[in-house]
Amino acid sequence: MFRNKRIIGMVMSFVLVLGLMIMPATVSLADGHETLTIVHVNDVHGRLEENDFDGTIGYPKIKTFLDGMKEENPNMLLLHAGDSFHGTIPANLTEGEVVVEVMNAMEFDAMVPGNHDFNFGYERLLELKAMSEFDILATNVVKEDGTSDFDPYMVYEMENGMRVGIFGIATEETKTKSHPDNTRGVEFADILETGNEAVEALEEMDVDMIIALIHLGVDASSEDTAYKLADGVDGIDLIIDGHSHSIMGEGAGELRNGALIVQAGWYLNHVGVVNVEMMDGEPVFAAAVHPYEEFAEVEADEYIAGIIEEATAPIEEMQMEVVGNTTIELDGVRDNVRSGETNLGNLITDAMIVASGADVALTNGGGIRASIDAGDITLGEVLTSFPFTNVLTNIEVTGAELMAALEHGVKDYPATAGHFPHVSGMSYIFDPNQEVGSRITELRIDGTPVDMEESYMLVTNDFLAAGGDGYTMFEGKEILAYSGLLSEVLEEYLRANPEISPEVEGRIVALPMAEPPVEPTPEPEPEPAPADMAYTVKAGDWLSKIGMTYGVDWRVLAEYNNLANPNLIFPGQIIMIPQ
Repeated sequence: MFRNKRIIGMVMSFVLVLGLMIMPATVSLADGHETLTIVHVNDVHGRLEENDFDGTIGYPKIKTFLDGMKEENPNMLLLHAGDSFHGTIPANLTEGEVVVEVMNAMEFDAMVPGNHDFNFGYERLLELKAMSEFDILATNVVKEDGTSDFDPYMVYEMENGMRVGIFGIATEETKTKSHPDNTRGVEFADILETGNEAVEALEEMDVDMIIALIHLGVDASSEDTAYKLADGVDGIDLIIDGHSHSIMGEGAGELRNGALIVQAGWYLNHVGVVNVEMMDGEPVFAAAVHPYEEFAEVEADEYIAGIIEEATAPIEEMQMEVVGNTTIELDGVRDNVRSGETNLGNLITDAMIVASGADVALTNGGGIRASIDAGDITLGEVLTSFPFTNVLTNIEVTGAELMAALEHGVKDYPATAGHFPHVSGMSYIFDPNQEVGSRITELRIDGTPVDMEESYMLVTNDFLAAGGDGYTMFEGKEILAYSGLLSEVLEEYLRANPEISPEVEGRIVALPMAEPPVEPTPEPEPEPAPADMAYTVKAGDWLSKIGMTYGVDWRVLAEYNNLANPNLIFPGQIIMIPQ
């Protein structure tokens, strides 16, 4: 199964290991010592190819990166800290199979199941495990009868003779951060009890170092974390973690009770590398993460790129499948979904309520990307309307926080905005004539006026739940549950309701914009009369000649200048010419 490695078996109990020394990430590994390169990723969420939008490096470029390092040191382990099989259209349409194919081609050695790896159900996870040419390790995932479908740990023997013991621990939050049905009949045993048992067992196998490959994270809201494991289990040398989408110690890792904890971000936007050198029987680590920007000039491996292309080719045909029917057009026009209620906005938020069991739903109009014509609805149309890989996220909010969210959502009206809020389970009226922050005039939850101090279960998408699109009032909230992608949720809703006719119901009402006040037209200021011109009489002038020159009748000139005898004017005399 593994090139240049021999897997040595396992049993189930464990004790202390060797101490740990941390060296800078720039340390050079001295000749004559046993060395090992560990490459790790986590929370990839089905990403396979490069994507500059979210900074995904992609497996083809990572393969080139790995091959270059193997030329320097063939002793290498490639590890995945969970959340691999679910999260993109190819991954979801194949229920993880395309991801397994690519990971097999990459020659991964081991992974731990993350909570989202259960998203297709426990039985499907076991099917993916059977397809995998790498180990899926989980010492704390047990069935009701006390047995487990997963190996708790493995020992990997490198070309240079190093023996590396790895055990896996999955998060108990899978019970709520994947659909509860996905873990029915499965329990997550205590991480400290199972962690100590694994260390003791691996120690008895005479390993050179012990790695905890875990999906726990370091979020303060989580009860079980990488910190808890490090503090409560002696003997771990290296903890390769996932779940919280973190970069530990700016990439160099964090030392905790003798164990170095590392993580490599999310979505393949970083690749973690830990160089190991055995010195006096103890491992010395030099850890770093390599971000997307460092791979700009790296060539993609053609073989892995070909595997991805071949594996994803059938997906186009899958998108032609009819999943439902609508009697009317579903309005996803950009300007409409970013400024008001539409029947497609109502449909998706209704589907969110059904999928999550929440009290209320809110999603942003910017996530709705296209209309769907009346008639048969294909899977491709669903994916076109909801192309983003945002998953449903349940959080608890107060009525006041809901009010603040809606105030934010309508703040730019009547201008269109991606953060405009579509809702289900609630309705609201807003007055765009009022000041920003004071526009919501009525908010009802299930027909009842909102209670500002009451708590409500809100389902939104993970982008908004993290404070995206300016919804900062949701940021930092404890995640109570995850569901599927918006596209998946709509697909499931359509299959359960094969003919739909959603309408605009008045969930969102914008009061009319006041007519701008008519400003009175000011009276024009009278133009000042032009000043008279003074003409100096010359020899040979007479009054009618002067008048003809300036277009004024001589009689007017005589009267205007009070001349007693108009026939008698003298050189040097001033004649005023009226203007």
